[in-house]
Amino acid sequence: MKILVLNSGSSSIKFQLFDMAEENVLAKGQVSRIGNEEQKFSYETEANEIDKTDQIDGHGAGLEVIKEYLMDDEVGVIENAEDIDAVGHRVVHGGEKYSESTIIDREVEEKIDQLSDLAPLHNPPNLKGIKVCRELFSNTPQVAVFDTSFHQTLPRKAYLYGLPYEYYEKYGIRRYGFHGTSHKYVSRRAAQLMDKPLTEVNIITCHLGNGASMAAVKGGKSVETSMGLTPLEGLIMGTRSGDLDPSIVPFLVERESLTAKEVEDILNKKSGLLGVSGISNDYREIRRAARDGNERAQTALDMFYHRIKKYIGAYTAVMGSVDAVVFTAGCGENEGAARAGILSSMSYLGIELDPEANKVKSEEKLISSGDSAVQVYVIPTNEELVIARETEELVKN
Repeated sequence: MKILVLNSGSSSIKFQLFDMAEENVLAKGQVSRIGNEEQKFSYETEANEIDKTDQIDGHGAGLEVIKEYLMDDEVGVIENAEDIDAVGHRVVHGGEKYSESTIIDREVEEKIDQLSDLAPLHNPPNLKGIKVCRELFSNTPQVAVFDTSFHQTLPRKAYLYGLPYEYYEKYGIRRYGFHGTSHKYVSRRAAQLMDKPLTEVNIITCHLGNGASMAAVKGGKSVETSMGLTPLEGLIMGTRSGDLDPSIVPFLVERESLTAKEVEDILNKKSGLLGVSGISNDYREIRRAARDGNERAQTALDMFYHRIKKYIGAYTAVMGSVDAVVFTAGCGENEGAARAGILSSMSYLGIELDPEANKVKSEEKLISSGDSAVQVYVIPTNEELVIARETEELVKN
């Protein structure tokens, strides 16, 4: 079975075509800078690699280009569109309606649209990709795989906020969590590497990229996660503030003569590592500046480490114990200094890093020492494979 996996963002479309017999990637790439004057297109197969700048007018045209390249006589990997057995879509927000992936029909499309209020930057372009694919692959089943579904196992005491209950009933205001496909993949892979049943291990997963989140996975189920109603809550991220006192919002509205929307924009796009350091949202640039003696850069790093360290302690308490900590995504997979900074002074939990093993970059590896009571892993995430597997399972059944 061949599965096309799509991630349609506000300004990009990422794709991978899988042959599920061996779970091989036949082709992958992306259309980026949609909405700008010029768009970038990349396409990669085992035999070819293409990077070019092109005029691609919107998501519809972008998906047309992807389809054409997949079927191209010289660089294509399929003969016609009918060779694609199903299309799996990443959809950011599924609300409480979707605790599992689902076959897409008009009713599902309508529900994804209704949930756009909870994910205004993500669900609309996700839905746009679905609608375009319905036209391009008219007889091909489509599946929605939701970022939020993995966290639907959170207990009520973890997902409810301390607000009047009527706001939950009226508007669905609660913790939903995100990066669910990533947390699901790496927690299951960690259990395999530990050679233990998933139902018998407690794992803390750290998805650390420009957007960052953590999850407490007890017996294979998410019981706590750091992001909330939106991806703004939780850790300090590249440009997002993470947790803060809600009173800061009206304070800034009054003192800086800003609208609530303008403050929200600051918290999402001008805060986090960028806001504190004043340099960049890129961990690598901030670390270089800190090494050169930049005090604000060092403060940004210290805050980043501290927040993650605090969540590790909290999640250990929630689960009662921890068997493994997993690092994934851009920073988590590649930055040994970040992992060391986060896990320093955590020997009270039985966490001991192996400094040599911790030099690893973007490679699956155990990085804790032989004396460590808690195993620590670097596991490159593979959200696309999760989407492909769940799409295949639904279509087959």
